[in-house]
Amino acid sequence: AARLVELDPANAEVARRLAATAGRSGFEVVTGDASRTDAYDGAAPADLVLVCGVFGNVTDVDVEHTIQALPTLCAPRATVVWTRHRRAPDLSPSIRTWFADAGFDELAFDSPGPGRLAVGAHRFAGEPRPLPDPPQRMFTFVGYDTLLNR
Repeated sequence: AARLVELDPANAEVARRLAATAGRSGFEVVTGDASRTDAYDGAAPADLVLVCGVFGNVTDVDVEHTIQALPTLCAPRATVVWTRHRRAPDLSPSIRTWFADAGFDELAFDSPGPGRLAVGAHRFAGEPRPLPDPPQRMFTFVGYDTLLNR
């Protein structure tokens, strides 16, 4: 079973159509706000959480806040895969520390080098927490172009 949370209804519809065309049963597409913890009701805790295309489009504070919230989405020994650019200032060392602080063990970190892209994988070594009630916002998507012009 898998859940994709996509804010844009047109993108969500394309994802639904592609999943159906590929014969992927159990692939749920939710049109909603992926930054809110309630978007994962019924899907958490998960064995695999993908946080791709997020960390380069939110503030550094929200990257850390999102990592701190991940134990509410993760099953025991879940794997989290994340991506982030390594343009200056390179936040990847802090991201890796924040994952460790949140109870994750690093499985992999791969990047061609500074200024390029990075992919990390971490295994959750802690005890899962329930989704917060009331729901919380993990991050606010501001976009790389906004962050670049600060």
